[in-house]
Amino acid sequence: QAMAYGVDFSRYREPKRASEDLNLGPLVATTMTRCISCTRCVRFTSEVAGITQMGQTGRGEDSEITSYLNETLNSNLQGNIIDLCPVGALTSKPYAFTARPWELTKTESIDVMDALGSNIRIDTKGREVMRILPRNHDGVNEEWISDKTRFIWDGLRRQRLDTPYIRENGKLRKAGWGEALAVAAAAMKGKTVAAIVGDLAPVEAVFSLKTLVEGLGGRIECRTDGAKLPAGNRSAYVGTAAIEDIDTAKTIILIGTNPRDEAPVLNARIRKAWAKGANITLIGQAADLTYDHSHAGNDRAALVKATADAAETANAIVIVGQGALNEADGEAVLSQAMKLAEVMGAKFLVLHTAAARVGAMDVGAVTDGGMSAAMDGAQVVYNLGADEVDIAAGPFVIYQGSHGDRGAHRADLILPGAAYTEENGLFVNTEGRPQLAMRAGFAPGEAKENWAILRALSAELGATFPWDSLAALRRALVAAHPHLGQIDDLADNGWTPLALRDPAKATFRPVVPDFYLTNPIARSSQVMAELSAMARARAATPLAAE
Repeated sequence: QAMAYGVDFSRYREPKRASEDLNLGPLVATTMTRCISCTRCVRFTSEVAGITQMGQTGRGEDSEITSYLNETLNSNLQGNIIDLCPVGALTSKPYAFTARPWELTKTESIDVMDALGSNIRIDTKGREVMRILPRNHDGVNEEWISDKTRFIWDGLRRQRLDTPYIRENGKLRKAGWGEALAVAAAAMKGKTVAAIVGDLAPVEAVFSLKTLVEGLGGRIECRTDGAKLPAGNRSAYVGTAAIEDIDTAKTIILIGTNPRDEAPVLNARIRKAWAKGANITLIGQAADLTYDHSHAGNDRAALVKATADAAETANAIVIVGQGALNEADGEAVLSQAMKLAEVMGAKFLVLHTAAARVGAMDVGAVTDGGMSAAMDGAQVVYNLGADEVDIAAGPFVIYQGSHGDRGAHRADLILPGAAYTEENGLFVNTEGRPQLAMRAGFAPGEAKENWAILRALSAELGATFPWDSLAALRRALVAAHPHLGQIDDLADNGWTPLALRDPAKATFRPVVPDFYLTNPIARSSQVMAELSAMARARAATPLAAE
């Protein structure tokens, strides 16, 4: 038609509208010519994430979605606007142009960046993780995940341990598995062995390590940060509340915790309760939690006073964080928090920061007296992925983990293990819900699954485990701890309050100094390093006086 009749112009006479792309930071890429002004991103950031940096300016055809003074977004939930955008105006900047959706293998799994146990989908291309997306689970994370969960995947490729190493004359050299296991067995035989459990270890590996070490007469400890969590009392180290109970709570007491950094998705849930009219009280370090709350004080005295003044309250929940429990008087603080919950008739929840902690406590990976008692007189330390711990000179250190972080630097023998995306594993979240993380890819090089390394080592030590498959190991695990077989179910923890004790006179300290760099995978990620630097710069920027 155009060739026959010579239509050489457009019938669209009006000037076409153009819009500049926004710079929202290193996570969200923008193509604003696609934007249809549905304001989903504005509603999410203001209503769920609790920041007021996005909005719509102008009127009529001049209206556009923009950020306030062209600021980058200051939220650790901002990646969720990628999923919300219906037209692709907001996309993932790190994932852009790396893969096509039909090239990806999709695996449903569990997140271990915090103790919430968010349900995720891991998309892999070949052996590499290309992106991580949320899965809906109304009882845990609804449809949201934190930015650390979503963008951590580039850390799975860097700084990886892919072959065993043995330290000789102060230097590490590569070795084969046979030699490495023989060295480990020789080092452990007849020695005092202490085992420490890191924050990302699956329950099967912890159960195997406990069986191995206690068979040698050794000790094992999972409370590497010094948290005074009482062994065997699940109501004291997990609590009686489900995460879903926050939705209907009318009163929420936060003790020694900053949920915005410790569990951002849980914090969004608290904000939802606040939006419905819940009264929130913080006892601990003052912080911007993204919702209005009363600050009752930042020390133990404020907690004691709150306990003394408490009265029965309908639909209340007490949430106690690790910042309240990892000091010397942690058990006294916990007893006060449990007394407060008891007097109020409230449900009780312990908010953990380590994904492996509740599962390790469930299988009894604890020593009376904590870390100091476990390490006392140890000649050999078996370190299962604990990278936040400084081990003093002296003992022979065997490190089993996935990344070349602090634990590997101190090690005399390195056994490369799989990361959470590379093996099937059981994790118990902060409310005590067992969930399965599924293998999305294979570990690099010679690295093996964590339970398999311990099974091979048991044979080398002459104390072979009675299982040689993950299924058989899980049967033994569930036989010893039946509630771990109830996948995605919450067990009834009963209520066993601790004897009330007076805590010391001290303030509560924050437990997460840098949200983006809390574990070895995060510290290996370029995206997390950039976000951490931006957060520090933002905190240091002085504001001009009006």
